[in-house]
Amino acid sequence: MQKLVEGIHQFQDGVFSSKQRLFETLVEGQQPLALFITCSDSRIDPSLLAQTEPGELFILRNAGNIVPPFGAVEGGEAATIEYAVSVLGVKDIIICGHSHCGAMGGLLNPQNLESLPAVRSWLSHAESTHKLIEENYSHLTDPEARLMAAVEENVLVQIENLQTHPTVSAALEQKALNLHGWVYKFETGEVFGHNLQDGQFVSVTGSSFNPTS
Repeated sequence: MQKLVEGIHQFQDGVFSSKQRLFETLVEGQQPLALFITCSDSRIDPSLLAQTEPGELFILRNAGNIVPPFGAVEGGEAATIEYAVSVLGVKDIIICGHSHCGAMGGLLNPQNLESLPAVRSWLSHAESTHKLIEENYSHLTDPEARLMAAVEENVLVQIENLQTHPTVSAALEQKALNLHGWVYKFETGEVFGHNLQDGQFVSVTGSSFNPTS
């Protein structure tokens, strides 16, 4: 806790004072560039990753970067998505998974969740991911490769779930919204985006990446 308090002092004395005008303008409202949906994992910092300023990202975080289908849960995910699209008018939604995801590890090894009933229940919204891995990736015997496959497939499953939300489907129909699937490897700093054309995850900084897919 002491480290956090010291950090507040550093923020107030250094960061805030150097960007005071920016913070003052935030009182007038927010116009974020995108809704960024990612995992609660402490190793991910969306603003650091994308090098954004306060007010530029609307962020939704939970274990496994999961988006329950519309109506499945009366929770904050649906409300956050609805507000981002209908009120803030975001033009892009990014679902970003990450390497070494504990939630996906639990999904693949449900026996490890016997003492975590709330986690087990939450991960039921990623059951389609589990089935995809069981049915299509039996050839992967390496646990790390299997986990990364689950991370990637889960991003795509959650994008499908996202499209069941009325505000999202309406905005997509009006071509006012783009959906993006990303995977972040925190140990290398690389970010891979899903290319709709070839169905592959490629580096978002590479020439073959199409950010609108």
